Amino acid sequence: MLIVQDNPKSPVSEAYRTLRTNIQFSSFDNELDTILVTSSGPSEGKSTTSSNLALSVAETGKNVLLIDCDLRKPSIHKKFNISNNKGLSNLLIGQFKFDDVAQKYTDNVCILTSGTVPPNPSEMLASKKMKQFLEEARKIFDFIILDTPPVVAVTDAQLLSTMVGGVLLVIAAGQAEIAAAEKAKELLEHVNANIIGVVINKAEVTSGKKYGYYHYYYGEGKSKKKKGKKEK
Repeated sequence: MLIVQDNPKSPVSEAYRTLRTNIQFSSFDNELDTILVTSSGPSEGKSTTSSNLALSVAETGKNVLLIDCDLRKPSIHKKFNISNNKGLSNLLIGQFKFDDVAQKYTDNVCILTSGTVPPNPSEMLASKKMKQFLEEARKIFDFIILDTPPVVAVTDAQLLSTMVGGVLLVIAAGQAEIAAAEKAKELLEHVNANIIGVVINKAEVTSGKKYGYYHYYYGEGKSKKKKGKKEK
């Protein structure tokens, strides 16, 4: 799941770095420091995208905060193999301070898991406390990524999209229904969310020339010169 960490020279890791670069160049006037990642439906890979994007941004030396805002069905803690006994929900109700719930994964990556499942996720995420927390977090971190539930299923992503600089919509190729993807876009546009792009996930890659230049660059496709007569 954390391919940027486990296999940094893979084509998929390079794709995440390309995504990172595209985000950096997506706004000329204001630098994007908060990104929300959502999808049209479940199991499209939004959390995997959020996690690997966080790791790729951290490679540039930026301090990154990854927040699991899926208070109903969290998964970030599973991907990083860390505890979820306390997290965002516990922070918002004042049970703990940020330093008590944030977990430092690497020198440049800090993770805030979802915490205890609350009875009112949407109300909690739309609260003034959530907005204030993000404003304070911007003063500490260079880049903040919010992993949210699918936008068509619940209103959480819509509510949070008004608090961030940009939104990434993850669509699973061959899985997501066209109507659902269109509905997700409409719901985000309805609240004037800044959709900066779409990530096509789970695309089928056939063997051939697609990664030819990549393999050549890393020395995997270079052919050795054969000894023999020189051709005229």
